Amino acid sequence: MPTKLRSTRPRAALDRSGWIEAAIEILAEQGVQGMRIEVLAKNFGVTKGSFYWHFKDRQDLYDAVLETWRDGRLRDIHKQTLATPGKEDEQLLHLIDVYGATRNRKGISIELAVREWARRDAHAAAIVEQVDSGRLECTRKLFLARGVADDEAKSRSLLLYAYVFGQSLMACENYDEKLNDLKRWIAELIVKP
Repeated sequence: MPTKLRSTRPRAALDRSGWIEAAIEILAEQGVQGMRIEVLAKNFGVTKGSFYWHFKDRQDLYDAVLETWRDGRLRDIHKQTLATPGKEDEQLLHLIDVYGATRNRKGISIELAVREWARRDAHAAAIVEQVDSGRLECTRKLFLARGVADDEAKSRSLLLYAYVFGQSLMACENYDEKLNDLKRWIAELIVKP
């Protein structure tokens, strides 16, 4: 059963970013098909007129949701891949820990919903490609800073993300009693020369 979204702000304070946040919540729960103006307005206790005060149309909202998701993901990966020179290995291991060990259900739900959306929508696919390219490029630069050749840096970046996203979708907590040791070994295998 979907969660009812309620604004804690007075009706008059509902702004464009509030609509976008609410749409992202619905996207995580129901996918793009759930991001209907009527549903969002009802959940906020406002009329559709409020929506049209902030957006031209539904596509304008969709574009804003995608841009907000993209900008947040790119800002996050840039922050997570900042490394002191000589500390690139530690930063790469940290990155794997952050994205692989944390089971952020909401974040995973949003990621999956955007990727499902991208299977059917060219604009969404282009946004996902920008995010994936940005993620790969940031980690490639860390590998390059370690002195790894460009082709190997690209391969290791791709392997890193394949591992992080693949294992984040798996329910493998009971696979082995030493699962954390296994994950650490895999992370070091990806990162170390």
